Amino acid sequence: MSDTVRETASADTGPVLQRLSTLDRFLPVWIGVAMVVGLVLGRVVEGLDDALAEVEIGSVSLPIAIGLLVMMYPVLAKVRYNELGHVTSDRRLLGASIVLNWVVGPALMFALAWLMLPDLPEYRTGLIIVGLARCIAMVLIWNDLACGDREAAAILVAINAVFQILAFAVLGYFYLEVLPGWLGLDQTSLDVSMWEIATSVLIFLGIPLLAGFLTRTLGERAKGREWYESTVLPRIGPWALYGLLFTIVLLFALQGDTITNQPLDVARIALPLLAYFFLMWGGSMLLTRAIGLDYQRATAVSFTAAGNNFELAIAVAIGVFGVTSGQALAGVVGPLIEVPVLVGLVYVSLWARRFFPAGPARRSAGDAPS
Repeated sequence: MSDTVRETASADTGPVLQRLSTLDRFLPVWIGVAMVVGLVLGRVVEGLDDALAEVEIGSVSLPIAIGLLVMMYPVLAKVRYNELGHVTSDRRLLGASIVLNWVVGPALMFALAWLMLPDLPEYRTGLIIVGLARCIAMVLIWNDLACGDREAAAILVAINAVFQILAFAVLGYFYLEVLPGWLGLDQTSLDVSMWEIATSVLIFLGIPLLAGFLTRTLGERAKGREWYESTVLPRIGPWALYGLLFTIVLLFALQGDTITNQPLDVARIALPLLAYFFLMWGGSMLLTRAIGLDYQRATAVSFTAAGNNFELAIAVAIGVFGVTSGQALAGVVGPLIEVPVLVGLVYVSLWARRFFPAGPARRSAGDAPS
């Protein structure tokens, strides 16, 4: 997005969308094409899923891991790390995000899974695992496209990462064993170690975060902020979306055969996911508006709350229940629904900015995703 998009005082979505680059403006089309290409590859290329899964990093296929790292690095290279103090002092933002991510989100997914999949325990368990895995990756892309506060998103993602390491296994035990027992429902055990989760977080957040921090720090130290944001960022910015599209192709190629062979099961899993994404994002936007956050920070909170760490959810489901399990399929359907829905919510968010107080203009020329 160009600087004029980020700095525009207009509340009208039309001018905003008209000023997007070709890559950004047609993002839903590119994502749709990537999903179709992935599904087709998964169906027609024999042994592709085995080849992709042969080498893994933190229980995630190496090619997918590379795509995720390429996707996250440019966004984290755009963060102004010396401005993070402005975010950490905002107790409303931090408090709202923690409550939405670690209280409301898992509870909502638990309720929707039991209400809509009472007869499908494997898929229900898989969705509950998805609800526990809070987003630390693609949310940065959605927030950036919606002109959200990058510094706020970086802080919230870091908080999610810490909570994920400390709380994932505990919450899994609570929502799969303790709470169902209290309610007289079926119980499921989840055996996953804190170290496995920490490894995933360190790889998929730690590496691009360190790379982004060093790129900005060394670039600004060498030639100053103006040069860095006007020369370096426009060159690396598009790689975030290239990495996103590459990752989507591979994700859908890995499970293309399963998804196309079980369309009714996919539809059943999709219903609670659709309800979850819309309720979490819409509820978060209403809450942040009610507590007085500006548009940029409200957007960062809302997309962080609505997104999920499907890489972790899939890895846990496969590790505990097996690659062909219903729990793993539910994890795979997650990005199938999340990606197009959250892309759509980017456009809804740009339209909804008219209902929020304007935040401080902190974007500079060239500081753009593409």
